[in-house]
Amino acid sequence: MTNIVPISDLKNYSEVIGHCDDGAIVYLTKNGRGRYVVQSLIEYEKLQATVKLLAELSKGVESIRSEGGLSVDEAFAGLED
Repeated sequence: MTNIVPISDLKNYSEVIGHCDDGAIVYLTKNGRGRYVVQSLIEYEKLQATVKLLAELSKGVESIRSEGGLSVDEAFAGLED
């Protein structure tokens, strides 16, 4: 569920951050416009790990496009006894 609250609701911050405990993100508005995001540290760390993984996967795809890659047989050739 999307939680959008005015920044003035931070006066009662325990209620605002309570929404984050279930993994939800709270969007804070100022003068009716989106301004800030509040989320739990665990969810933030998951997001950062996902971004890092996607960046590394993107590097791998770009490397295959520019330098080529191994065939399936070549990739598994070294694994045989």
